[in-house]
Amino acid sequence: MRITNAHLEAQVNRLNTMTGQDVARYHKNNLGKLVGNVGNYSISRAYGGVSLHQMANEFGGIYDVFRCGYESKRELNSRIEAFMLGIELEVLDNAS
Repeated sequence: MRITNAHLEAQVNRLNTMTGQDVARYHKNNLGKLVGNVGNYSISRAYGGVSLHQMANEFGGIYDVFRCGYESKRELNSRIEAFMLGIELEVLDNAS
């Protein structure tokens, strides 16, 4: 199966939903200024690769979730799948 940008975006939307994060990276505050949604996950693209970032603060600072820089879409998809599986297993473990 070919991993596309659309597939990665769908994965990240699912990750944001399952972790209770806003799907949008930014929102407008009372003054109409764009403010980062802290905790939001997003795909970053550079150097011909992709990376999973998480919004670290309201000013747009980010955190490289897997600390591996930019990699292929297939590699990132595998990491996101494993990450979501870990979250699901943690939720199931805490439910019992």
